[in-house]
Amino acid sequence: MRQTIQQHRVVVIGAGYTGASAAGRLARRLRGEDVSITLVNAEPDFVERVRMHQLAVGQPLRPRPFDEMFAGTGVELCLGRVTGIDVDRRTVTVTGEDGASDLEYDTLVYALGSAWNPQGVPGTTEHAHEIAGRDGALRLRDRLAALAPGSPVTVVGGGLTGVEAATELAETCPDLDVSLIARGGLGDWLSPKGARHLQKVFGNLRITTHEHTTVLAVHADRVTTTEGDVPAAVTIWTTGFAVHPIARATTLETGDTGQITVDATMRSLSHPDVYAIGDAALVTGPGDKPLRMSCASGVPTAWQAADAIAARLTDSKLPTISARYFNQCISLGRKEGLIQYVTADDRAVNAALTGRLAALYKELVCKGAAWGVANPTMGLPTRRRRVTAKRARVGVPAA
Repeated sequence: MRQTIQQHRVVVIGAGYTGASAAGRLARRLRGEDVSITLVNAEPDFVERVRMHQLAVGQPLRPRPFDEMFAGTGVELCLGRVTGIDVDRRTVTVTGEDGASDLEYDTLVYALGSAWNPQGVPGTTEHAHEIAGRDGALRLRDRLAALAPGSPVTVVGGGLTGVEAATELAETCPDLDVSLIARGGLGDWLSPKGARHLQKVFGNLRITTHEHTTVLAVHADRVTTTEGDVPAAVTIWTTGFAVHPIARATTLETGDTGQITVDATMRSLSHPDVYAIGDAALVTGPGDKPLRMSCASGVPTAWQAADAIAARLTDSKLPTISARYFNQCISLGRKEGLIQYVTADDRAVNAALTGRLAALYKELVCKGAAWGVANPTMGLPTRRRRVTAKRARVGVPAA
């Protein structure tokens, strides 16, 4: 009788920027005969989340099918929604067209990410639109297309998503009356130069701004705020993100936000066979501050997790990737942009790039992010390593 060595089963759930990057990078680090890599996602193609405001105003986006992106890599796509995780039995329940089934894993990479956050404001889920995902952006696109000229559209949220949504909409649909509601001042997190440019662009696009205003309720035709009612044939809600709730339903250790607590290699503090990346992970960055939910934060965590998994399976030296910030890239329509340079812990410094050059810079960043998903080792040559025998999964004894 002898034992058979079976493939180590890696299951990656969620195929956004982080999940897809992690799966592709792992496939380039490990030999296919030693490891199976299954990527679970509800859609068959990659969604460029940073472009959802463009999709919402009717701009076509280039399709990016996963079967082309991962052709020849050994990554297997499993289409379906994750509806359950049992981290003690090491199974993921996936529900697809043929019903629910369980996937067993030896290592799980949790990359389910985040969605919009209604924050419990009355009427938001019933009447507001969101652009945190493709389905929401498409619903908003159809609603905007049906509006009569002069209709009021109100964006709630003065952060990066709200600013990009408001300017894209005002530029593409100048016949609509666009306004933005911000809890603080417009661009108050930017440097003085950055804030001045943002205010200038808003003025040129004739966007009405309600600053230092809190939304109390959303209705079908208006938004009620601390400063009175704001007309809104359409309300777009962009006040931050909330992580997928499924982690809290497991025995994984999570923080107050529902994010999974991890160590420096993105490994779960409570379950060492689980890695969390991107918005799903509670990661401490420079200045002992949690990394914000963003593509800029998420991709380095995907690289770190993939490289750490590969190192542990091959008994190699654990790598360290330092997550830090360099700039905030903001599109202000297709013709204007703002690149705000920041400290490592994401505080604005007195340097910013503005105008057409900044718009081109942001477009290159968006294209580069999508290219990076298909090329997770950044085009550099890689050597696929063998999984060591003591790390391999031992199968049922064979005759």
